[in-house]
Amino acid sequence: MESVKQEKDKRMISPEGLKKYEDELAYLKVEKRAEIAEKIKEAREQGDLSENAEYDAAKDEQRDIEARIAEIENILKNVEVVVKSDFKKGTIGIGSHVKLLDKSENEEIEYDIVGATEANSLSGKISNESPLGQCLIGKKKGDLVEFSVGNTKIKYEVLKVS
Repeated sequence: MESVKQEKDKRMISPEGLKKYEDELAYLKVEKRAEIAEKIKEAREQGDLSENAEYDAAKDEQRDIEARIAEIENILKNVEVVVKSDFKKGTIGIGSHVKLLDKSENEEIEYDIVGATEANSLSGKISNESPLGQCLIGKKKGDLVEFSVGNTKIKYEVLKVS
């Protein structure tokens, strides 16, 4: 039963997303920790810590960095890396770039399909767990997808998969 729960808790991530998190983690652990330690050391040398704004600011920054390190480590221990080759050529999966035609607006839009931890709609990266992402997984050029957002039905045609 425990292994079933663990599989369900796994988050899908692209190799690029994994590298981004690993790089950020290494930067925080090596460079930022050393930088903060130096700031704390310099603030301590100024004397009385009870009214030392630089010391308080450095400790706050240290707390934020340690929280981000813990967050990234938690993400990384619960991910499954998915590569494009896991999907048939021309089939939408995590890591795919898709061009869609919004049937109601007659407008073309493009998205990258990513794991939930990488999603950023402002950058055109939609999660495989989003309503649209779920509909797109496994589709091919020429397929129609339909999903609802509230009471609105949205229809797209897949124009290109890369």
